[in-house]
Amino acid sequence: MSFLGWLIIGALAGWLAGKIVVGYGYGFVGNIVIGILGACVGGLILPKLGIVPESTGANFIAATLGAVILLFVLGLLRQR
Repeated sequence: MSFLGWLIIGALAGWLAGKIVVGYGYGFVGNIVIGILGACVGGLILPKLGIVPESTGANFIAATLGAVILLFVLGLLRQR
């Protein structure tokens, strides 16, 4: 997948993660950035678990999962 494709998928995943993890969001633009970073997190974590996303849909799920994890962790850290 191209770099632009990862940016688009990451942006959509960040938006969706902001809807899933209510209360830990960082606004529209912040959630998009979190989604792009979450795509990286998901891309690193899932292969270590033996799950290798090979399609665009699987990459979107991995990016959303990574963004949800990242939003949750950042939300917990922000509460301190």
